[in-house]
Amino acid sequence: MGNIVERLTSLDYIIVIVYLIILIVIGYRASFSKDKNKDETLFLANKSLGWASIGFNMWGTNVGPSMLLAFASIGYTTGIVAVNFDWYAFIFLFLLAIVFAPKYLAAKVSTMPEFMGNRYGDSTQNILAWYALVKILISWLSLGLFAGGFLVRQILGIPMWQSVTVLVAFAGLFTFFGGLKAIAKVNVFQMILLIAVSLSLTLLGLHKVGGISALYAKTPGNFWNLIQPASDPKYPWYAILLGYPVAAVAFFCTDQSMVQSVLGAKNLKQGQLGVSFIGWLKLLSLPLFIVTGILCYVLFPDLKDPNEAYMTMVTNLFPPGMNGLVIVVLIAVLVGTIGSSLNSLSTVFTMDVYVKKINPQATNKQIINIGRLTVVAGCIIAVIVVLAIDNIKGLNLFDVFQSVLGFIAPPLSVVFLLTVFWKKTTRKAVNFTLSIGSILSLGIGITYLWILPPNEYTFWPHYLMLSFYIFAGLLITALLISILDRSPSFYKINDEHQANIEKPDRTVWISWAVLAVVMIALYLFFNGH
Repeated sequence: MGNIVERLTSLDYIIVIVYLIILIVIGYRASFSKDKNKDETLFLANKSLGWASIGFNMWGTNVGPSMLLAFASIGYTTGIVAVNFDWYAFIFLFLLAIVFAPKYLAAKVSTMPEFMGNRYGDSTQNILAWYALVKILISWLSLGLFAGGFLVRQILGIPMWQSVTVLVAFAGLFTFFGGLKAIAKVNVFQMILLIAVSLSLTLLGLHKVGGISALYAKTPGNFWNLIQPASDPKYPWYAILLGYPVAAVAFFCTDQSMVQSVLGAKNLKQGQLGVSFIGWLKLLSLPLFIVTGILCYVLFPDLKDPNEAYMTMVTNLFPPGMNGLVIVVLIAVLVGTIGSSLNSLSTVFTMDVYVKKINPQATNKQIINIGRLTVVAGCIIAVIVVLAIDNIKGLNLFDVFQSVLGFIAPPLSVVFLLTVFWKKTTRKAVNFTLSIGSILSLGIGITYLWILPPNEYTFWPHYLMLSFYIFAGLLITALLISILDRSPSFYKINDEHQANIEKPDRTVWISWAVLAVVMIALYLFFNGH
């Protein structure tokens, strides 16, 4: 893998330098533009984001280096089944756009803990704020940075601590100076670049294989099925159908890193169209990421490690002069994910801990300074956690990422779904689920991943089903607590917030209807092979 460095030419170095200059110019202009509002904060881009910025920024947050590696790896070993993790998401993106986003924007909140605090009080906001901070640090910053550092270490041969320190510092600069606005503008440029480079790799591979028909003829038929039989040990249909929604609701509808772009929308219509746009962008996962691995299966069938599929394709197919583009794309996906994560961490700590508890009378300047200090602290903590993760051997990155999210998600999914869909949910039920439920869910996750790992103890169900069982148990418990509560404290209905809730525009409905038709057609087409 490391031979990509030996293949670098002067043109490659020029490409990397030009890319970095463009990136810095875009970030600088977003951070220090002349028309920048003096009262603008780091957190919500002064409510200035349009649908394209929202869609690209959410996709940039979602597409990390682990996706490039893991999707190609799964494509190499099992075909297109992993596309479910992107295509099935459109249902939950629809839920965010049509159900959750109108309530979030009507309440004029900056964070998810603030939204819940408006309904159930300070105790709920405090619990959720600290839970959100831990979640962002672990599931976004540390695991995302680890995947990036892992890849950079393989390519350049430098120690992990050096690679992650440089990566997090570079991503942190945009967040430190420009906040969400800079990250969003940078991500539009970066995601267009990602599409161009990844598509080039796919087309080069298809040309070498002999076209789409030849690729299909040289691969097992089940490679092209989205729905796998119940007997499939890795991704049985029932595990994806029942288990994935638990993580998806928490990830797309309640996660600060994902939702923050919508909170920074100019208006509800732009936010809803932006969420629809990421649904369309996710269609690209098949040609850009998965097919790369399937092509590698045909061209290089004897790989010892499927995780090397992506870089094997790069080093063997890209001609001299294009390898610099690969390094550029790796930097792009890292800056997108790490930058958005740092901004979310900064927002939650500043607004839900500092302003709410420490200094309620803080000026805008003090709030921005604390936000920037939180970014620096987040960078340092992330590097320390990454170095700890690096000492754990035998990680399968994609499944570890999915299972970690699967164990973090159940309490969040239960609480937010009940809050939005059942008005008789009580504060006691919410706080119990967020505190005791989280300890239980995370405890099971730690046991599953480290204490009694499933490769040694075969009594465990599939990790997606385990997430579903935890979710179902917490949901039933929360319902019972609400029903049996003798002095119930229901969430407070704010008349002003209720009056602000808008109905989706006709354009929004058309966008989602067309996307739903396309998704159904794709699921019908990619089945029965």
